[in-house]
Amino acid sequence: MSRIAHKPRLAVVSPFLDKRHGTERRVVEWVSRLADMFEIHVYSQRVQDLDLAKVVWHRIPKFPGPHILNFLWWFVANRVIRLWNARFRGLRPDLIFSPGPNCLDADVISVHIVFAEYAGKNNLAEDGSSAPDTGWLRRLHRNLYYRLAMILEKRAYTSPDIQLILIARKTSLALEKYYGRRGPFPVLYLGLDHQVFNPQRRAAIRRDARKQLDLDDNQFALLLIGNDWGNKGISVLVEALALVRELPIHLLVAGQDDPGAYRPLVRARSMEDRVHFLPPRGDVEVYYAAADAYAGPSVEDTFAQPPAEAMACGLPVIVSAANGASEIMTPGEDGLILENHRDAPALAEMIRRLYSDGEYRSRLGQAAARTAEQYTWERNGRELARILEEILSRKAHRASDALAHESR
Repeated sequence: MSRIAHKPRLAVVSPFLDKRHGTERRVVEWVSRLADMFEIHVYSQRVQDLDLAKVVWHRIPKFPGPHILNFLWWFVANRVIRLWNARFRGLRPDLIFSPGPNCLDADVISVHIVFAEYAGKNNLAEDGSSAPDTGWLRRLHRNLYYRLAMILEKRAYTSPDIQLILIARKTSLALEKYYGRRGPFPVLYLGLDHQVFNPQRRAAIRRDARKQLDLDDNQFALLLIGNDWGNKGISVLVEALALVRELPIHLLVAGQDDPGAYRPLVRARSMEDRVHFLPPRGDVEVYYAAADAYAGPSVEDTFAQPPAEAMACGLPVIVSAANGASEIMTPGEDGLILENHRDAPALAEMIRRLYSDGEYRSRLGQAAARTAEQYTWERNGRELARILEEILSRKAHRASDALAHESR
């Protein structure tokens, strides 16, 4: 394979890539915008939603069986294949990029979650907001996977040779607390597809969207989108809705979780006719169009994409302070921030005001859309390219210094 001389070679190491998962969606968007500046080689088991005419995909075989065994296999196999390509095919990368600790030889890692923090707040949560009991085998698998993730995090995030990129400032606190790693770190707030997520499109499809979801004109729809509904704050949301049950407010919960695991929580509050579980869909903007407000009182979220998409659509948004999306908001001006993710009465009051004060709701939504306008994937691509170029420059200087030292 011939090398494109003027482009640095970038290896992207990720178990899979698509636009249906948060972290992987970000990497797809980033890679798509780096392809003109870098010769990109993707090491993944599965790649979707990425133009393969612009990158080279090195397919890593998948290992059948539990996720943790496949990840262990992946972790070794991607390293072996990259070493083979470097030694025998001349495909030595100038930079290695990974979203999370998918390899220990990365030059740069984007930190989308700190598993030590996530596990501490969810796996052993005392407030009942973690995912419901799904059996000892699943718990064992989850705990083993968390332990493995934390081992890999410790190795990667404590290495001074690896540049870390954050997607929210709050992550720096977790890195210092759990791994003693101090910044400063570059922060890349996430981009948005404003052709899809905007107030005009939301208004244009709203009537049909509400019809699809059987929402009457007098019903107020509160939306939550994402996976791991326990972490997203479903229990405090249901509790808050129970406190305002006299109002015609319905909660739409969309994602890949098993609704059956959460129905006992809903029944305990007698909210079966108010909470509606919805499947994920490619045209997720339909959910934003149908909704009147978005609520994401996360237990822990580095930076959840749906609240930002909701803002771009012109929806008033509530998030917890534990959600990195709160960093792009000004409380009371373009969003509402729940300081304590367990505070159901405070959340209920926020929901009540959004329901009862249409002018306030509209003002928040309009300001949210203006705030969201500045966050684009194009901006992300430019910022990431600058970071990678700086790392390349530092590597070149170190190599030059080493050669000069050897020649003395």
